[in-house]
Amino acid sequence: MYFDELDLNDDILDALDAMNFTECTPIQAQAIPPLLEGRDLIGVAQTGTGKTAAYLLPILSRLSDGGYPAGAVNCVIMSPTRELAQQIDQAMQGFSYYVDVSSVAVYGGNDGIRFAQECRGFDMGADVIIATPGRLISHIALGNVDLSKVSFFVLDEADRMLDMGFIDDIMQIAAQLPADRQTLLFSATMPSEIQQLAKKLLRDPVEVKLAVSKPAEKIVQSAYVCHETQKLGIVQSLFADSQPQRVLLFSSSKLKVKEIARSLGRIGAKNGFVVGEMHSDLTQTERDHIMHEFKSGRVNILVATDIVARGIDIDDIQLVINYDVPHDCEDYVHRIGRTARAGSDGAAITFVSVEEQARFRQIEKFIGRDVDKAPVPAALGEAPEYAPHAFKGRTQRRGGRSRASSPKGENAESPKEGGSRPKRHRKSKSVPSPTPASVSSSSEGAVQQAAKKKRSRHHHRKPSAGGQNQE
Repeated sequence: MYFDELDLNDDILDALDAMNFTECTPIQAQAIPPLLEGRDLIGVAQTGTGKTAAYLLPILSRLSDGGYPAGAVNCVIMSPTRELAQQIDQAMQGFSYYVDVSSVAVYGGNDGIRFAQECRGFDMGADVIIATPGRLISHIALGNVDLSKVSFFVLDEADRMLDMGFIDDIMQIAAQLPADRQTLLFSATMPSEIQQLAKKLLRDPVEVKLAVSKPAEKIVQSAYVCHETQKLGIVQSLFADSQPQRVLLFSSSKLKVKEIARSLGRIGAKNGFVVGEMHSDLTQTERDHIMHEFKSGRVNILVATDIVARGIDIDDIQLVINYDVPHDCEDYVHRIGRTARAGSDGAAITFVSVEEQARFRQIEKFIGRDVDKAPVPAALGEAPEYAPHAFKGRTQRRGGRSRASSPKGENAESPKEGGSRPKRHRKSKSVPSPTPASVSSSSEGAVQQAAKKKRSRHHHRKPSAGGQNQE
């Protein structure tokens, strides 16, 4: 389906044309029509399927059509992390290039200057708030924001908010909203807790569920069956003869991330590579700095929690290392999906300790293949055999949850671009649309290009805190 076949506002279609977005992804084709009709919706979709556009486009279209209170908050979008909130805000800036809709991103981990900027955004009449739960509750408690006229309430990555303990916060925020709002819930999985949340917040929702995707074929997957104490030595051996470049190493907890980064940092100091860490204890300024250093190549290995696995696009990752086996099969797909993007090659290595063997076997069944097992270097001592059935009773799924999920596209959080569909001939705007030469080859680049033009064009009327770049 093509965007101009949908009943979207002409100004929204013009912005999509300017960014060379013509064809809908499956989640967009199925979600946008009922959302334009005002229906509540449950969307089961992974990061990378274009779900951000699936809810932003109909909301922006309806706000642009008018009939909503001026100078009031008309839409609240909840995000589990600051990084995803920034990404949504950036997409908002691009898609709303031709419409008079303003937004403000609200997330914690910053100093008082940022907090004051958010307050100014509220005072200037932001139409859309994109927020992490804790930060928005702080503003509500201080009386900084009025949510009594909200018409649209969006929960993005609801399962991640559940994992992070935000469900009570979500219910507290929902209590501030009008009962007749339109509510949208997007989640990569639908555990029982999320199903119960949906029953409480949504009214007769339309359900859009897509099939589960598998890792890209270009990802060369392998695993080391090892003892926990051998993992650090394996990392060191991987880079004994070559300098690590663009390596993303995932661990399951921030405490372990800190320990691994410390140990690898000492090794790197002797061998000429730089190690950085990314976790929730860092301030936003620190997160932005480390991401910038990693993207620029000044940090060779980034050790991170799953905060980076969803919703953050980092190009040219050469290698992903799972220091721990992910708790859920979908998390494995999210993690290794950071490499081999946009048609490039990439590799993913997983360290599988004795206690993690049964869990890794479940991942192999999920992706429909046996992952090649590499031999542990002899210098590290004898390694255990891969016998997952023997250790099945020693592992435990998180919360015993069954995870059913949906597909992961290659371009994160953006509509499908290009295609053979002829571009629509529309009336020219007073401000020229970006020319094809100015449109990036990636979806993220196109959104960034339009977002920069949007901020320049509407600087006099946008809330000062909206549209902040990640760097």
